[in-house]
Amino acid sequence: MFHSKISGLGFYVPDNVVTNDDLAQIMDTSDEWIQERTGIKERRHIIRGEDTTTSMGVKAAKIAIERSGVAYQDIDFIVFATISPDYYFPGPGVSLQKELGLPTIGALDIRNQCSGFIYALSIADQYIKTGMYKNILVVASELQSLGLDMTDRGRGVSVIFGDGAGAAMLSREEDVTKGILSTHLHSEGEHAKELAVLAPGMGGRWVTDILADDNPEDESYFPHMNGQFVFKNAVVRFSEVINEGLQANNLQVSDIDLLIPHQANLRISQFIQQKFKLTDDQVFNNIQKYGNTTAASIPIALTEAWEQGKIKEGDTIVLAAFGSGFTWGSAIIKW
Repeated sequence: MFHSKISGLGFYVPDNVVTNDDLAQIMDTSDEWIQERTGIKERRHIIRGEDTTTSMGVKAAKIAIERSGVAYQDIDFIVFATISPDYYFPGPGVSLQKELGLPTIGALDIRNQCSGFIYALSIADQYIKTGMYKNILVVASELQSLGLDMTDRGRGVSVIFGDGAGAAMLSREEDVTKGILSTHLHSEGEHAKELAVLAPGMGGRWVTDILADDNPEDESYFPHMNGQFVFKNAVVRFSEVINEGLQANNLQVSDIDLLIPHQANLRISQFIQQKFKLTDDQVFNNIQKYGNTTAASIPIALTEAWEQGKIKEGDTIVLAAFGSGFTWGSAIIKW
C-alpha cells in the first residue's frame, strides 16, 4: 500500500477583475451589501472568447506539472472536476488530455459541485494507494460568469460566483506517514434542489422544452440557492467532516497547521474558525479576491497558500468542502 502526495500545484484566474461596484452598475446591489453577507470584494470573470473551462484548466495544469517535475509522458490518469463543462457531453477531461498532448490515458469527469476537488482528490488517492497508477493530474475549473442571471432577479446568487481553475499533481509516496492520510465523503440528496440548476435536464425540462416555451420569466436554467438553509447545513457538515478526519488520524484541533475550506462564503469560514478556536494563521481564505469558484476554490486557495509560504514540510493540512447535492467532504494531508 502506497500513499499519494501532492507533488505540484498551480492555478489560473482570468485577468478581468469585476468589483462589487461594477455589479452595482447592472443590478440593485452595493459593495456594502455584498461584503456584509459574503465577504467578497471582487471576483474574476472571463472575457468571452478568451477562456473556456478547458483552457483555464490547461493553464493551471501546466503550472502544476512543471512544479511537480513529472514528465508529460509519465502522467497516468486525469481527474477533472467541474459543474461548468464546455459541452453537455463529453466532459472536459478528454479536452484537457488533447490540449496537453498527453498519451491516450483515461480521463474521468467529476460532477460534485463545490465538493468536486475533494471527491477528485479522493478518487485519485485510491488509484495511487492500490498501485494502479503512479502520477495523476487532478484539475478543477469553473466558468460560471456566462451562466448567471446578471439582473436584479439573480442578485442574491450571481454576486457570489467567479471563474478560475486549480490543479494538483498527485504522485506515489512510499513513506506512509506523509501525503494524503485520509479522505471522507458524504451526500444528502434529500436537499438537492436547495442549491441547483434544474434545467436543461432529461428528468425535467430539456433544451427543446425551454425553446418551445420561450418564456422570458423561466428561471430553471439559472442557479437557485436557498441561502439561509444552505448556510445552516454547511456550518454543521463542515464541523462534522473536519472532526471525522481528525478522529480518523488520532489528531486534535491543535494539530491543524492550516485549514483550507471551500470558499463558499467568508461568513461560513469565520463561523468554523470561531467554533474550532483557530487563529487567523490557521485558516486560509481568498474568497475576498476571487469569489466562489466552486470546485476550483480549494485548489486555487491551496496553491496560493503554498506560494505564500504558509505550507511547510511536515505541516498538517485540512481541506473541507460543502455544496450542492448536498455533498461534503474533507481531506487530511501531512505535507
